Parts: sequence; C-alpha cells; structure tokens
Amino acid sequence: MSSIEKETDYSVPALQRGLSVLGLFDAQTRALGINEIAEQLGVSNSAIYRILYTLTDMGYLKKHNNQYELGAQVISTGFSYLASRDIVEIAMPHLNALRDSTSLSCHLSIREGTDSLYLYRAFAAQRLSVNIPIGTRIACHCTAMGRVLLSDLGTAQLRLLYQHVRLDDYPAPAPRTLPELEQLAAVDRERQWVVHRSDYSTAIATGIRDHTGRISAAINLSGPDAIMDPDGTQARFTELLMHCATQISEELGYHKANTPQGISSTSTL
Repeated sequence: MSSIEKETDYSVPALQRGLSVLGLFDAQTRALGINEIAEQLGVSNSAIYRILYTLTDMGYLKKHNNQYELGAQVISTGFSYLASRDIVEIAMPHLNALRDSTSLSCHLSIREGTDSLYLYRAFAAQRLSVNIPIGTRIACHCTAMGRVLLSDLGTAQLRLLYQHVRLDDYPAPAPRTLPELEQLAAVDRERQWVVHRSDYSTAIATGIRDHTGRISAAINLSGPDAIMDPDGTQARFTELLMHCATQISEELGYHKANTPQGISSTSTL
C-alpha cells in the first residue's frame, strides 16, 4: 500500500462533507435549501440530511422555513477568531483615534467561553501605560471588557456557562460566587459600561454591537490611576469611549431599532 493510500484511509468522509456544507455559505449566500446543498456537493438528499441535522443540533446551522443558515456556534467557538477579522479591521482606525485623543491604551476583545480574547491593542506611548498583548486570554469576570461581554448573556445562559467553573480561585475584586457574578452582570447590562481597577490601573469598557444588536466584542480605555482618578476624568473618558463604540457598531450594521427586546440602547454616565 502506498503512502498516499495510507493517508487516504484516515480521512473521514462525513466530516469532510460537514465542513463542505459550512463552506457553501458566504456574504452572498446566506441561506440554502437541502436540494441546493445536495446538488452543490453532488450527493443525494438522504446522504446530506443526517449531516444537516447534526450541524443544526450542534448550533453550526439553523433552520428557518426549510432553509439552512449559519448558526451562532460558528462564531462563538473555533471559528470566532476568523470571524473577528472584520471587527478588527473596522475597529482599528477608531481605536487608534481614541488613543491619540486620550493618550490612553485601547484594547478590543471577544468572548471565547469564559475567556476574554484580546484581538487588537492601540498602545499609548507613555511611560506608564497598560499594554495587553494580542492573543492574551483573561477570565471574563476578572476584567472590564470581559464583564461587558458577559452582560450580553441572560441569567440562564450565564448559569450554564459557569456551572462547572470555580470563581473563588480568583482574587478580589473579581466576584467569587455565581450569584455575585449574576448580580454584577445585571448591573453591567443596565449601565452598559464597566469600570475595573487592578494593579494601580483603571480600565473602562463598553460593548460593540453587531447588526443583530447583540454584543459581539468589547473595547476599553485603560491607564494608570493617577491619570484616571481626577474629578470628571472618568466621565469624560467614558463619553469618548461610548461614542467610539457607537461608531464601530454602526459600521458593523447596528441600528438602535435592531436592539433585542429588554436590552437598552442608551447609557447614562
């Protein structure tokens, strides 16, 4: 048996077909029926049905009026980093401008599970500045951006996400119990911005909304307490941050009319 034949023996046809199904969808093709999917892959409807059922059951596809569309799981798990490229490209000039106007570092992150994944930083070139490298993962409940990302989840979703996570292993001021985290999330959801202090620095964060009105990413302004503490400073920085988030969200297709019921689209400083 040749090496090529040996390698072929390890292939999984069902997995190949499943990934091929996901690859059929793009910006121009957002919904497909089972006949269209089977035809494009060159297989029968019966051969593709179980794959479609499995992908739908796992959340990678969703079915609506006998049409299949990409599901939320495509973005929320292993595909999230790739899906976030558009967010980075859109947010980058806005965050750079915010850094330049405030002389503070800005960061962009998305949620992967219970972690906040840092995707971009606009680093402030000053002696005392906050500099979190791209690719860093920090537990969501321990950071301002992470708490903003968690605020998009309902109570049931939050409980499910943290049902096997020990919170008492993390130092204050992070919440140490699930009820405490739920209470914080409710406050963060209503206020729509979060202030977090740690290691002589302060971060202010708020959410970026996508075209559906959901929080798909978070941004922050962060700097040393000496800069953030003077009277009126935090309010001014928060206003600038919220304005920046609005600009990015609008470029992602967000309009206030798209805001899901129960989620406020205004903020009070």
